[in-house]
Amino acid sequence: MKKICIDMAYGKGTASVHVPEGNLDKIFRVHPWEPLVQPTQAVEQSLLNPIGTPPLQELAQGRRDAVVVISDITRPVPNRLILPPILETLEQSGIPREKILILIATGMHRPNEGEELIELVGEEIAEKYRVENHSGTDREAHVDLGISEEGVPLLVDRRYIEADLRILTGLIEPHLMAGYSGGRKGVLPGVCSLETMKVMHGYKVIQHPLTVVGRLDDNPFHLTALRLTRQIGADFIVNVTLNERRELTGVFSGDLDQAHRAGVAELEKFVVDEIEQPVDIVVGCSGGYPLDQTFYQCIKGMVAAKEILKPGGTIVFASHLGEGMGSEPFQQLVNELTTPQAFLESLEGPDYRQLDQWMLQDHCNILLHAGEIQVFSEHLSKDWLNKALVVPIESLDAGLERAFHRHGPEARVAVMPQGPYVIARTMEPMQV
Repeated sequence: MKKICIDMAYGKGTASVHVPEGNLDKIFRVHPWEPLVQPTQAVEQSLLNPIGTPPLQELAQGRRDAVVVISDITRPVPNRLILPPILETLEQSGIPREKILILIATGMHRPNEGEELIELVGEEIAEKYRVENHSGTDREAHVDLGISEEGVPLLVDRRYIEADLRILTGLIEPHLMAGYSGGRKGVLPGVCSLETMKVMHGYKVIQHPLTVVGRLDDNPFHLTALRLTRQIGADFIVNVTLNERRELTGVFSGDLDQAHRAGVAELEKFVVDEIEQPVDIVVGCSGGYPLDQTFYQCIKGMVAAKEILKPGGTIVFASHLGEGMGSEPFQQLVNELTTPQAFLESLEGPDYRQLDQWMLQDHCNILLHAGEIQVFSEHLSKDWLNKALVVPIESLDAGLERAFHRHGPEARVAVMPQGPYVIARTMEPMQV
């Protein structure tokens, strides 16, 4: 039988899989999306003609200082394209350069420093502006705003709270919990404390059936994060969308919710796709660099695959994992993992366990849905993959062959070469 060669995003390159043509149900890709012809001008025009707010130059008039929040290295935001017009506008509006802070919204991630910082913002901006990291575990670096009506402790980076003008930048893309990234996520979790995220990424929020990718309406994480970010304050956002080649396709500036919603509405036209029924085997990935550098982050690609996988099906997965498992706390949790059921039961009690438990919670939910998860990586040891309760494979083709042995020669296959950057759905409800 003829086989179709499909290149999966893997690190900064690709990893190939060969799927028998007769077994292949669908290849999920971002639909063709033309880039903006004049991207710099598009950013400038978006600042002048925002959605739901006055222009940025008007908002900046008379402000003593400003903070510009950017995503960390795990997000492919084109900062070198969008930051210069923002910074220029602030300075032209009377805010001195030394009073402008670029704050990296690391959330609970590690800081971005050295060469990584240069990669993030470019050498010129790194030299001319203050660029600092948020530290979610440094409680003293946060202002305690009390407990919200939802029971969320609000501890927010002091530099953000004390700034006279607050600007959020970010990328709008599918997100496994928030529905879509961007908007309110620049603040929550971006510049909030671990104490805040213990609740926002707690067991009950993640297990809620509407805390899912591709949904804003009725999504408890989104609704709470939006309300709390409005309470904390955000004057202006600059969110962007990218196509599969990471070219700029849209700029959505202005009001925290209105501009974000406009970007989401446009993005959905290109990233949502359907298949008639769930399949036996999904070949997936994490969308390549930078998302597939740690096992912690690559779980997002597995979540995307789960949406179209039959209960008991197989995920055949590729991830570069050049930086290993992830944070020390996450490694500790994986090291202690016995069964997915036992881990989820340990989270049901009122006591919080540990930083990054939320992603392992999602991983365990996938393990309980899938019959087997196989992972191809040239960088993470088989020992660590075994500890994560996944099966190490020598290649995607070897994994696919193993999957056919499990499900039979007629097994149906779907392939997601761009991982979680596509929202894959089934037309008929999943029977679990």
